Amino acid sequence: MTSALQVFMLPDLGEGLTEAELLNWLVAVGDEIRVDQPIAEVETAKSVVEVPSPYAGTVTVLHGEPGQTLEVGKPFISVAPVGGPAPAAEAAADTYREEEKAGSGNVLIGYGTPGGSGTTGRTRAPRGLASLGPDGDSSSPRPSDAEKAADDLLLLRTRVPGKLGAVISPLVRRMAREHGVDLGAVHGSGDRGLIMRKDVEAAISSPAQAAADTTDVETPVSVLAPTPKPTQGAEGTDSRTGLGISARTPVKGVRKAVAANMARSRSEIPEATVWVDVDATALVELRAGLKKSDPHKTPGLLAFIARFVTAGLKRFPELNTRIEASAEGSQEIVSFEGINLGFAAQTDRGLMVPSIRSADKLSARELDAEIRRLTAVVRDGKATPEELGSGTFTLNNYGVFGVDGSAAIINHPEVAILGVGRIMDKPWVVDGELAVRKVTELTLTFDHRVCDGGTAAGFLRFVADCMEYPAAVLADM
Repeated sequence: MTSALQVFMLPDLGEGLTEAELLNWLVAVGDEIRVDQPIAEVETAKSVVEVPSPYAGTVTVLHGEPGQTLEVGKPFISVAPVGGPAPAAEAAADTYREEEKAGSGNVLIGYGTPGGSGTTGRTRAPRGLASLGPDGDSSSPRPSDAEKAADDLLLLRTRVPGKLGAVISPLVRRMAREHGVDLGAVHGSGDRGLIMRKDVEAAISSPAQAAADTTDVETPVSVLAPTPKPTQGAEGTDSRTGLGISARTPVKGVRKAVAANMARSRSEIPEATVWVDVDATALVELRAGLKKSDPHKTPGLLAFIARFVTAGLKRFPELNTRIEASAEGSQEIVSFEGINLGFAAQTDRGLMVPSIRSADKLSARELDAEIRRLTAVVRDGKATPEELGSGTFTLNNYGVFGVDGSAAIINHPEVAILGVGRIMDKPWVVDGELAVRKVTELTLTFDHRVCDGGTAAGFLRFVADCMEYPAAVLADM
């Protein structure tokens, strides 16, 4: 019956992504699953997503462990049809090899990536986790009977009658067991109370759990961090500095994508920067007045600035373009019939730049709503590739970090980025007299291939004038 085994290949989860990091399995070998049931959490260069199963049946092989980087088009999970026998891991691997030779195209409907087309490479499991062998067997020691009994007890204690078990993944249960976490006291953040890896990690790092573990005679080591190891034996000595290496952090996921994009931007774009100080007193006062009359629907200052930026890009469309190179080496400037305004948002996974599609058609209130929505989406790791990769111009509010200015790197393949510094009280000359005003700095970095300094200065001055005389400008918008 091994011929009936269905091998699901990891699909392309975005626009041309070639790999994803496996965060957590939501199913285990032997589980019966249904079509479209989430089977795993993976992290791509753009977001954290749940991967649904295109098959129904019994799980026979999980092709990877949390922490591994898996390639698109390679085996992800093997499923035996309902009612059929559950083949062994060796048979599952043999079946996959036969399907691979025949060019099997098991893909997830809607993702549109041909199965089996991924490039061949090597994945590496993080230290402390076993890697899968060529036949799908784990090289880690099998748990003892006592560990199995304890594991089953944990599963029973966290199962809700008539509902999905609160802990499915054996890897999550093993993590809890190794760190002494009582799963019966853990609140699951997943669907129907499912306890995820992040829930156990939160319990491990919480002070209450740490205190409980330090009093347990069977757990003498604190679970807040692993036992410090001698630097010489753990990571070695750096040959250049002579200092011990305390840690090595892989560059992956969002950080890897950001690093590659920024390096490409600096290597390809001949950028220039212009800046100007702006008296934003009138804008601050305008918003304060609106907030008094309608505190719940008043846009934030960034939304007003975004509205001025879209108006400025209509006047200076050269900054809302992209440069494309042909196979022959020639270049052309591509212009757009609209503006997708990206804005930088700091998240736990790194700097993300979601974009407001057709921002030029939105009011300040509508822009504010989209800024809030997209910020929440990217911080939850649920942004779509379209929301993260469709911008034509970027607005960066680094003033929230308490800095005045920055020569930002252009978000390739865009051609410009506008930065806004913090708004602070400064001495300013008004009508020939010194006064204290709300002043900020605007910084525009632009691609010198698409325009000259006059165009960049004209755009920057337009946005600055809007901020200094917002009532008159908004009346015409």
